[in-house]
Amino acid sequence: MTNETELKAHLKELEESHLMPEIRTSSEKLDRLLTDDFFEFGSSGSVIHKEDCVGEEGVEVRELSLRDFEIHPMSSKAILTTYRVRDETRKQDTLRSSIWKHIDGRWQMFFHQGTIVKSNSSGYLY
Repeated sequence: MTNETELKAHLKELEESHLMPEIRTSSEKLDRLLTDDFFEFGSSGSVIHKEDCVGEEGVEVRELSLRDFEIHPMSSKAILTTYRVRDETRKQDTLRSSIWKHIDGRWQMFFHQGTIVKSNSSGYLY
């Protein structure tokens, strides 16, 4: 990536791809997206590892949308992303964060966390 704007656009695209059913249900695509030592602190309170995601069915498919995306560089090879996700399937909002590592010429997700937040009657976060 040549500049922070391009890097932000690329990482947002990767984060959004992770919300798509065709990625969430493909163990091959998830395997490529996640580092071998990937782990997640799920919004349910569970700890999830790569081997839990890269199975026959992938991860649960829901109607998800992303907004308020930001990047926070930690080094030239590690970036923290933060954003909000609206889960229309469960009528739930979450704050999300991921750590991406640049490995072998591509960005892969190393860590992810989702935290449930309250929303008002219009569906927007307070």
